[in-house]
Amino acid sequence: MSFDSLGLAPEIMKAINEVGYTEPTPIQAEAIPQVLAGRDVLGIAQTGTGKTASFTLPMIHRLMKGRAKARMPRTLILEPTRELAAQVAENFDLYGKNTKLNKALLIGGVSFKDQEQAILRGADVLIATPGRLLDHVERGGVLLRGVEVLVIDEADRMLDMGFIPDIERIVSLVPFTRQTLFFSATMPPEITRLSEQFLSAPVRVEVARPSSTNDNVSQQLLEVAPAKKRDALRSLFEAEEVANGIIFCNRKRDIADLLRYLQQNNYKAVSLHGDMDQHMRLRMLDQFKNGDATYLIASDVAARGLDIPAVSHVFNFDVPTHAEDYVHRIGRTGRAGRSGAAFTLGTRNDAKYVEAIEALIEQPIPRASFEGGSSASEPASKEASSEEKKPRSRNRRSRTEKGNEKSNQASEASETNKPREGGKRRGLLGRGRRGEKAQQTTEVASETPVETKPEVKSEAKSEAKSEAKSEAKSEPKPKAQAKPKPAPKKAAPKAADNSKSSNKGPDAFEGNMPDFLK
Repeated sequence: MSFDSLGLAPEIMKAINEVGYTEPTPIQAEAIPQVLAGRDVLGIAQTGTGKTASFTLPMIHRLMKGRAKARMPRTLILEPTRELAAQVAENFDLYGKNTKLNKALLIGGVSFKDQEQAILRGADVLIATPGRLLDHVERGGVLLRGVEVLVIDEADRMLDMGFIPDIERIVSLVPFTRQTLFFSATMPPEITRLSEQFLSAPVRVEVARPSSTNDNVSQQLLEVAPAKKRDALRSLFEAEEVANGIIFCNRKRDIADLLRYLQQNNYKAVSLHGDMDQHMRLRMLDQFKNGDATYLIASDVAARGLDIPAVSHVFNFDVPTHAEDYVHRIGRTGRAGRSGAAFTLGTRNDAKYVEAIEALIEQPIPRASFEGGSSASEPASKEASSEEKKPRSRNRRSRTEKGNEKSNQASEASETNKPREGGKRRGLLGRGRRGEKAQQTTEVASETPVETKPEVKSEAKSEAKSEAKSEAKSEPKPKAQAKPKPAPKKAAPKAADNSKSSNKGPDAFEGNMPDFLK
């Protein structure tokens, strides 16, 4: 079958012939006639089989009749990532260059102003990621009630990224009489439910078993220790004839570390992950596509749908935790009938993930073991690591010495702060201050000699007063005789008097009792 038999417009056929395509892929041969007939399509195919052209070519053919209105696109294509959306936009530019159709690309990392201007001019094709599209809808910049064709691409990736609630909201804003095209490489139960919810009597186009791998890609699992994964990766670079390769990591931190390691060892490598802005992503992809960089270190953002031509190798530096991601990763090579190779570095901790992958693809992955080390592959890095270790040991010794000096200084300070005469040390709030004063007064009182004569005089005075009171009651006497003369006070017993007053005994007033207490 050739493209001429599919019934596409002459303008589209001219663009196809200029690209050099002569025969459609199996999914294109089955899906394009159904889309031209206006049927809903459920497409299940591996990555690299031409899914994008299977819906872009018939959409361009349909949109050649009529014009779009401002803020009301005629078709809507939803993609999970910016890279996929930009790639679909490039396909529209490629296949629709002989037409007068307008497109708008709504993705993150680009200013709203340029996107709003493209929508106001009238977009026949609107290509967007769910989040940025909803931002424009909430601002009132996009009206979806004029959408005739809705395309949901890479639906299983949408599920993994948590976009399903946004997809359901967007579908509720689109007219019910639309034509829906639903494409996915895998069909988990949730995706099956969504296809039944969004599609109306769809035609199922399945050119390969879901979650199957490409027969043109050779697979191998290299069992390695976690500390030797970099050595194993470099050994694969030297053993294989790598024209260009994609290295997949699970974490962004590992991407940065591996990029630094490869660049230090004179490998031309660039990175791609979700934290980059759009301009940086596009620049890294251009360097890899143009051949300026041989290796692209990426997360699973780049694993879905990126059409990078002639990728000879794929290296899984980490075993993917989701089995479906393995299918999409190795699908970056062996595209359009080419052959490719995929290598996975697995450790003992990855056994359960490998079992899940083999259960999904329903075939075992050939295994090999790596027993090499850094001594054979990278002596320079070993010397550098040894040099890095030496200052660490010095720093540790200096830290211990500093700790000992600090402890000695603290002990000396504590000794200087101790009281000289063995008194109790007060706390931070000055507790025990009154107790210390009382103890000092008692010590002074004990050291000074105490005479007992004043005590006898005071007792005699009290007895004389009591007798005088009793006699005054019985026989009246003049007041001058009743009061005895006060004895002169001596200076020596002051300490004793103070001690008594502090102790507050029964003779605290020393006979001079106030009148209101008599």
